[in-house]
Amino acid sequence: MSITALKVSQKSAAVVTGAGSGIGKSFAYEIARRGGAVVCADIDLKAANKTALMLQELGTKAVAYKCDVSSEKAVEKLSNEAEELLERPITLVVNNAGVGAGGNVGEMSLKDWKWVVDVNLWGVIHGCHYFTPKLKELGYGGIINVASAAAFGAAPEMGAYNVSKAGVLSLSETLAAELVGSGVNTTVLCPTFVPTNIIENSRVPEDQKKLGALAMDKLAWTNSDKVARQTLSALDQGKLYVMPQMDAKIAWGIKRLAPSSYTRGVGEIYKLFK
Repeated sequence: MSITALKVSQKSAAVVTGAGSGIGKSFAYEIARRGGAVVCADIDLKAANKTALMLQELGTKAVAYKCDVSSEKAVEKLSNEAEELLERPITLVVNNAGVGAGGNVGEMSLKDWKWVVDVNLWGVIHGCHYFTPKLKELGYGGIINVASAAAFGAAPEMGAYNVSKAGVLSLSETLAAELVGSGVNTTVLCPTFVPTNIIENSRVPEDQKKLGALAMDKLAWTNSDKVARQTLSALDQGKLYVMPQMDAKIAWGIKRLAPSSYTRGVGEIYKLFK
């Protein structure tokens, strides 16, 4: 089966992590709207159940599944059981689950560093590690990894988050190169602000939460539903990068053209707001 014969996002059998809310929930909904069946995986089973029930109302098969993506064994178990739950081979994996924490390097606790990297980076590594061989054997499908413009933005006081998302970006680029000719597409999503509950649930000081919530409200310029639609369509077209907002595209361009000047500029702007 070729990707041109049937778009990956249509009638897919998908696993979406972090499907209980935010971008993950929007991915699950859009996949179901396109005729796909979904394993809605989330560490919060109650939230996953709500998403699954919403999809079932659309007439699609949807199953809630409790999974802590930071656990290798948990993701391995998910990869082994997902096909049975949907009663067909998995053709699409969306590694979306993520968390946030803030603080200066040297001040933010190593416990918070580990939490962020374990979920944001190792969660995606686990998903790619266990699902990629199955997709390669099938010879068809797609992997979407949710990174962030933070992967290249390098904003101060976001070290752990930046590092974790930079790893996701690099992993996605590597995976895309390895999967050339396999029939499996890879897409990495790098948004800036998208209204979700990540700031509310993040480990940052309250004043930073308020500032982040304000920025999310004023600077989002999109929403999670639009981002999910755009990313799934990009996967169908074989596109590697999705930057759904203009500010992400501008930052990406400047960083690639003048990386040192970009970093100094970010630092100077950061000083103005301190």
